[in-house]
Parts: sequence; structure tokens; C-alpha cells
Amino acid sequence: MEIKSTAFKEGGMIPAKYTCDGVNVSPPLSWSNFPKETKSFSLVCDDPDAPMGTWVHWVIYDIPAGITQLPENVAPQRELARGGKQGVNDFRKIGYGGPCPPGGKHRYYFKLYALDGTTDLKPGATKEQLLKAMRGHILAEAQLMGKYKR
Repeated sequence: MEIKSTAFKEGGMIPAKYTCDGVNVSPPLSWSNFPKETKSFSLVCDDPDAPMGTWVHWVIYDIPAGITQLPENVAPQRELARGGKQGVNDFRKIGYGGPCPPGGKHRYYFKLYALDGTTDLKPGATKEQLLKAMRGHILAEAQLMGKYKR
């Protein structure tokens, strides 16, 4: 399975537009080569370089298997019109919260999971709740890493 973005390449710099220094909208993402048994996708974006430990920027799950991309600027809604639910990030908000490192260059991992079902979680779940719900149901994983420095 592969995940990519038209906004930045693997290991490249994330444009300021997608950060707290810009308009803080989510980047466009697309994926391919997932198992045919996939019933839903989940995505977590986090920063392992945060001073207080890994910082969660985005939790989105129960994306129907027929959807293979997220457009730029996914609205911060609990439920998405085409299916899917968003969780709470470490900014304590629903939806995407862009990179905003206090200092230095940080890495941001967009981790995509293909699942054999849906999570049955309500909107507003945390990363920990999502990881627990996905346990034993992950068919494939892929990640895209981008960097940002203020």
C-alpha cells in the first residue's frame, strides 16, 4: 500500500500553508495498492519529535474503502459527508491541526491503515482509542513523512 501527497514528497518539507504558520489546512492525500479485502481506512498524523512525547495532529477513521483520497482542507467536522469520522487531536480539537513545532525541525508521519471492517467508534475518538479498536483488523499499513521547521 502507498500513501502520497501532491503538496510534499516523502521526507520533504511540508509547505507552511499546511501549518500553524499558514492557513493550517490539511494537505491533499491519496493512496493506492491496498488489499482488495479492505473495508475501511484510518489515518493518524503525529509528530514523534515533540518535547512532551509524540504529539497527535490528526485522527480520522472509518473512511469507506471506495474513497482513495482526502482533498486539501478536510473540514473539522465530526463526520464527513462521504463517510468517515474524525477524532480529537492533541490540540483538543476535532480534525486536522497542522505542524507547529516550538523549535527545531520536526518529522510528521501520516500513517494510513487498511482495515477488514470498521471501528464502530463514535466521532471524537483519540489516537489511543483508535489503535485499540484497530488491533487485529489491520490488513496493510503505509506512511508518508514530511518535515517542518519554523
